[in-house]
Amino acid sequence: MAFVAGLVQTFIDKLYHYGLPFVVVLSILVFVHEFGHFWVARRCGVKIETFSIGFGGEIFGWTDRLGTRWRIGWLPVGGFVKMFGDADASSKPDPQAASQMSEDERRVAFAYKALWQKALIVGAGPGINFLFAILVMTGLFATVGQPFTPPVIGKIQPGSAAEHAGLQPGDLIQSVDGVEVHRFEELRHVSMLDTGEPLTLSLIRYGHPMTLKATPEIVDERDLLGNNQKIGRLGMLPSGDVVIRHEDPLTAVWQASRETWTITATSLETLGQMIIGRRSTDDLSGPIGIGQLSGEVWKEGFVPVVHFIALLSINLGLINLFPIPVLDGGHLLFYAIEAVRRRPVSERALALGFRVGFALIVSFFVFVMWHDLSRLIHVNSGT
Repeated sequence: MAFVAGLVQTFIDKLYHYGLPFVVVLSILVFVHEFGHFWVARRCGVKIETFSIGFGGEIFGWTDRLGTRWRIGWLPVGGFVKMFGDADASSKPDPQAASQMSEDERRVAFAYKALWQKALIVGAGPGINFLFAILVMTGLFATVGQPFTPPVIGKIQPGSAAEHAGLQPGDLIQSVDGVEVHRFEELRHVSMLDTGEPLTLSLIRYGHPMTLKATPEIVDERDLLGNNQKIGRLGMLPSGDVVIRHEDPLTAVWQASRETWTITATSLETLGQMIIGRRSTDDLSGPIGIGQLSGEVWKEGFVPVVHFIALLSINLGLINLFPIPVLDGGHLLFYAIEAVRRRPVSERALALGFRVGFALIVSFFVFVMWHDLSRLIHVNSGT
């Protein structure tokens, strides 16, 4: 009896420490994403039947004056906006229903909107995720501040990649592989992503420009969840302490935009390295991994949670732009084909595309879930 009670208590603790933060964080991101679709669709005159946070049966909801049902589903792993004329929550068109619509119904149906309007509506979801991240980070940089350390080397670790490359204390790093570096934090981030390939560093030494090549050493490092991950390390420290710099509103917007671009480019680079086999898929996280990370960040306080939400918002927007049917990027791909061909994609091709897209999404979901569970078992076993 005591054993069962202990299991129940452990489950409740895990649910509170990881499940609750995960649901809160994910619900915010889903609402932002779906609201992008919703807001632009209404501006374009489309009737919205349902705005749902979560899938499955409705826990509670209400209907607004324009007939939209706002609901909360019992499965908090996503959401959807169902527009008039859609076959289901995946926004798959319903050609049979569309052909039977009256003239008044066609005026408010998504399927009968101009191609550019449909593209705007679909692209608004990922678009607002990026905009939301910029706004959130702008607020943080203007109020709490942004960590800033000049990209000047203060110390070189003996035997490190930086020492072998000929780097010296006092060197001012200007760019890495042609990409400008403004903060030491950016330099560290670039080297961490490296998988053993040489980096070209442009720098200033005693007022003279120089170019050196350095190959980061691949080392094991534990993340917040206690998992080992392989990262690149040059082996150098900054010349000064981290300074929290408060930006004026315009500079904050610029810095937030740069940060959003950097995170997006980094995510794409990491994914590309995984696809070609230069990086392990150990960095991938599914719902369990994100839930764990949400719980750990939740313990750090309000500011880390807000920054974490901005980071996830960028990745959510990016993932939804992948040209996979079912995702927003898949819809945009079909619209691009339609624009080139000057006629819609056939119903057969659409149906096949949605089936393939759904299979890919389910396969990926199963893969990351299995990866999360394997990692969780591995960590908990202490091996």
